[in-house]
Amino acid sequence: MNDNTSTASRDTAISVALDHLASGRFETDLARRVAMPTISREAAHKPDLDKYMTDEMIPLYKKLGFDCRLLRHDAAPGPFLLATRIEDASRPTVLMYGHGDVVTGVPEMWSDGLSPFTMSERDSKWYGRGTADNKGQHSVNLAALEAVLAVRGKLGFNLKYLVEMGEEYGSPALDAICKEHAADLAADVLIASDGPRMSLDKPTIFLGARGGMNIHLQVDARDGYHHSGNWGGLLANPGVEMAHAIAALIGPTGECLLPELTPGRIPDNVRAALKDCVIETTEGDPDLDPWWGAPGLTQAERVYAWSTLEVMEIEVGNIQKPLYAIPPWAKARLQLRHPVGVDTDAVVPAVRRRLDEMGLQRVQIGPSPDASFPASRSNLDGPWVRFAIASIERTMGQPPVVLPNLGGSLPNAIFTNTLGLATIWVPHSYPGCRQHGADEHLPKTIVQEGLRIMAGLFWDLGET
Repeated sequence: MNDNTSTASRDTAISVALDHLASGRFETDLARRVAMPTISREAAHKPDLDKYMTDEMIPLYKKLGFDCRLLRHDAAPGPFLLATRIEDASRPTVLMYGHGDVVTGVPEMWSDGLSPFTMSERDSKWYGRGTADNKGQHSVNLAALEAVLAVRGKLGFNLKYLVEMGEEYGSPALDAICKEHAADLAADVLIASDGPRMSLDKPTIFLGARGGMNIHLQVDARDGYHHSGNWGGLLANPGVEMAHAIAALIGPTGECLLPELTPGRIPDNVRAALKDCVIETTEGDPDLDPWWGAPGLTQAERVYAWSTLEVMEIEVGNIQKPLYAIPPWAKARLQLRHPVGVDTDAVVPAVRRRLDEMGLQRVQIGPSPDASFPASRSNLDGPWVRFAIASIERTMGQPPVVLPNLGGSLPNAIFTNTLGLATIWVPHSYPGCRQHGADEHLPKTIVQEGLRIMAGLFWDLGET
């Protein structure tokens, strides 16, 4: 693996991958993909989900020597693509994953001169919906694969690539597809790219994801609004009841107050992995609030190793058109992000007990229409993790940041639990990318580093 010929060929593959960027081809390909409004939560764009597969993905995979199959499921908003290239059954088999769907564009919220489905460059960043999540990321991986094939003539390993068009819909059929086609998806390891790096300038791998579940609270007191002067002090105020319900669950500095919603302790190897991790911001990011969150933990531990319970929305009355009246109801949606070690079946009962203990029986916990993701984490000391670290260090001259899991949520548990795979995520984005919001963007520096990292990783996989 380390002889001069191998090194020269590896360097050539990385150079060919970088030429995708230097020649302008990468930008052209990504702009074409961004221009397709593949919004999975809007039924009007269902044809775009199919078109992304048939017009964009399948021709490219076939060009690279993959066999392609479209898989469908009634619960999914769009099709899945399984692209397979089997070179030698005795060689390792890698499963890769990405998604081509995006969230809604909200064009009215973007900065002047920027538009969600017209990619544009500003300050060496490409702006457009999907540049960071996830079209830009799987475009990096595909360009790197193409470079290795061009130089070596083969991958040197077997590759199965699963692309879905419903991740932003909550991946409602991914588990069913993986169970139904488990034999076709069998592999030795999952290598995928989604989510952000730890920071803009720090190549990162993470091994899983925190779980995510929503908790809907509601107080229904009566019909209609009632004058606050005539009825104040006589009628219970749902807004006040809701405020106390939230305060019973979350402390004044953001600490989750229910032990059942936390892992209880941070494993020693997780704490060791995060020992030198420092959360940093870049231009355009909000300033951090070091006083916020679970006490006694570092900021990295709060994001990657502990639970956070956040208020996403509160609705009571009409602040835009005030009636100066006691409202009839109040609603709130809370979101729990949690690592491995939380019993999700115990979450709602624990919330109910705390509300009852506080005399807040009228606050109801409603069913959540949102998809939830379980927490998952691969072995921090596993051989595939060591392999990925060594490969990236060989390319970049320094080891990557290794996170036990992403702070957000991904359908990683489907790959670890349903398919039984070790999972390694190599993200090509960063926390300030504005994914899911206005002005989503992808820095060209991350694309450049991502092409180097992935071409080197794919090359090394062919020699292991």
